[in-house]
Amino acid sequence: MADQKQNSQGNQGSQEDSQDPSFSLQRTYIKDLSLEMPNAPQIFLEQEGPTVEVSINVGGQRLADTVYEATVTATVTTRIGDKVLYLVEATQAGIFEAANIPAEQLDPLIGIVCPTMLYPYLRANVADAITRTSLPPLHLAEVNFQGLYEQRIAQLSQEQQGGQEDSGLILPPGMTRQ
Repeated sequence: MADQKQNSQGNQGSQEDSQDPSFSLQRTYIKDLSLEMPNAPQIFLEQEGPTVEVSINVGGQRLADTVYEATVTATVTTRIGDKVLYLVEATQAGIFEAANIPAEQLDPLIGIVCPTMLYPYLRANVADAITRTSLPPLHLAEVNFQGLYEQRIAQLSQEQQGGQEDSGLILPPGMTRQ
């Protein structure tokens, strides 16, 4: 009888363990990487210093019940005057397992934690790609993914509030209601 009680407790313990939240990074990979130098080699003769524009985007999708893909994309455009020195676009992706995570915590997990984990890989891959052009590497600055996430949520909230106040018609840019 004691054995039966212990077995039932052992089974109950493993059932409780399977309900515990778990999160892990399964794999990272470069999903997309492109490098363009449309004005080479003439651009190398320019004496002016380059200007740099960087754009960062985050994405995510469910692959299976507890498996998610998160992505961080960086687009780096470097110009000398009005000519492009180089354009690098890189998407670093990762596969994450997130089990028994409450629904309200899942979006911040995919939108903040996952990109934070992937970003160092992205930075290294962008620097490596640029180094292969024979130009000095560009090291991307640190990014506050929580701040980006909060901005996105605020923007979505404003768009939803704006949609509730008017007739629901979406006007093209530059158009006004009369």
